[in-house]
Amino acid sequence: MASVASTTEAPSAGGAQTKPVSMSDAAHCVSPAALAELFHACAWFADLSAEHQDLVLSTARAEHVAGGAWVARRNAPSDYWLGVHSGLLKLSVYNESGRSCTFSGVPPGCWFGEGSVIKRELRKYDVVALRPSLVMQVPAATFLALLAASLPFAHFVIGQMNDRMGEFIASIQNHRLLDPDARVAQALARLLRPHPRAPAGASLAISQEELGFLTGLSRQRVNQALQMLADQRILALAYNQITALDPDRLRRYGLDQI
Repeated sequence: MASVASTTEAPSAGGAQTKPVSMSDAAHCVSPAALAELFHACAWFADLSAEHQDLVLSTARAEHVAGGAWVARRNAPSDYWLGVHSGLLKLSVYNESGRSCTFSGVPPGCWFGEGSVIKRELRKYDVVALRPSLVMQVPAATFLALLAASLPFAHFVIGQMNDRMGEFIASIQNHRLLDPDARVAQALARLLRPHPRAPAGASLAISQEELGFLTGLSRQRVNQALQMLADQRILALAYNQITALDPDRLRRYGLDQI
């Protein structure tokens, strides 16, 4: 999972925080044929035996989720291991008044939630779609069966958890030590991380408001940071689209402050 952490309330475009709508109000399952196509595009699925691939396809599902909908709820059972095929999710905690703390952003190609599934504990955060998203769901029982029986899958999960630890250490460090411009740069670099060798020209479909949610900054401050990065020809900006002209400089930006 490529993640960007924030320990502050994430502002909305209008300055007020609103709770998401229920996933059940805006989710539509894909067909079995489409489901198979989605999973065959996953590197970890390709490494499974035919028997284990059949297990996944017979038990998993994928759903189109509307922007603003809950995908999973805090303090609910962790019934699924979750992946993002398209769209953008955020992991947050909401209180009764609607205020939120955003921990992480999940872009396409990333999977998450294995920790709670392995520990069989209640989920510790809400999962919300920032934009219309296609979310893949592997049942906990299937996940645990693969973890016990498939060495390639176990290796993948170990790598996932190792990456997660590094990402959250970096996110706390960045939030406490980097200035806002560098926080935006590092947020974008992390969202590109599913493609760590992304060439110049790699693009992200993301809005300034969404970056504000993921960095804990206002949309106006995010805009200032993006304009500065564009002036240095690190990024190119278009409507809800950011292109990394120099991904290496983007990944290094601001790290001299640490």
